[in-house]
Amino acid sequence: MSVFTPVSAEQAAQLLTHYPLGELESLEGIAQGVENTNYFLTTTTGDYVLTLFEKLSAEDLPFYTGLMDHLATHDIACPAPIRAEDGRFTTELNGKPACIVTRLEGAPRMQPTVADCREVGEVLARLHVAGVGYDAGMANPNGRAWREGFAAKLRPHLSSGENALLEAENTYQSIHDETVLPVGIIHGDLFRDNILWDDAGRPGLIDFYFACDDALAFDLAITVNDWCTREDGAIDTMRMLNLVAGYEVMRPLEPQERALWPVMLRRAALRTWLGRLGYNHFPQDSHMTIPKDHAFSRRLLEHHISHAGELEASLA
Repeated sequence: MSVFTPVSAEQAAQLLTHYPLGELESLEGIAQGVENTNYFLTTTTGDYVLTLFEKLSAEDLPFYTGLMDHLATHDIACPAPIRAEDGRFTTELNGKPACIVTRLEGAPRMQPTVADCREVGEVLARLHVAGVGYDAGMANPNGRAWREGFAAKLRPHLSSGENALLEAENTYQSIHDETVLPVGIIHGDLFRDNILWDDAGRPGLIDFYFACDDALAFDLAITVNDWCTREDGAIDTMRMLNLVAGYEVMRPLEPQERALWPVMLRRAALRTWLGRLGYNHFPQDSHMTIPKDHAFSRRLLEHHISHAGELEASLA
């Protein structure tokens, strides 16, 4: 979440005339995140989030807003999109596709405990199970073709060591057949700052704009790579085992998911590293943003490579 496209109070007030949300009281830009323009929007009826999409097309947005609407009605605490007077969840503002969603109460837990990780695993499994009933699909735009193509795009900007690591990892990933893994709707970005914990300690999920159809174990790996790692890139085994245990309360892992667990952890680290390299070398013009640490993602990938045997044994 950032501010790439400025929105004035007058523009927000005009937009609200098309929604059953009352009148504008305040509008505040959000600096966190790196993909879209976001504002906290307070009206006479409550608190909301206004998002302008900098990369996603208007044609793709119904998948994401429909998914949030589906999950919000299936016992998943997440933002619920608001319908405009024309019945649609999406609109246009300043030449960008946009939507308004409810704002969740709470704050991230940036120093998660073992108990926090177990609860994160449980809520991720509930999302995966609830996603089975969602009748729309979206191929992962950051799949193999993107990983290999984006690494090539980055090549002139990187050191020989970075390029060698990317090439070797993309080759490693290409020889593993993920089609044997269970596939479904994934969140795709369930990092610590994308879960808000309310005053009662209940987790709510935000930022669904990396959601797509992919291997469910890949989504679990993305989550573990953020919630269960130390600053040196090493996995905190106790946190990881508890997150996975929480996940398996609702959805036990299949044997092939356990067998390919190290591959999924490496793939998740690779995708995150590529994305953060992109934000660093091809930054968008932003009025407010907080950059991500791409060096950490590299350390994480290197740790997974050097500790493959331990990772394989961890879920055996």
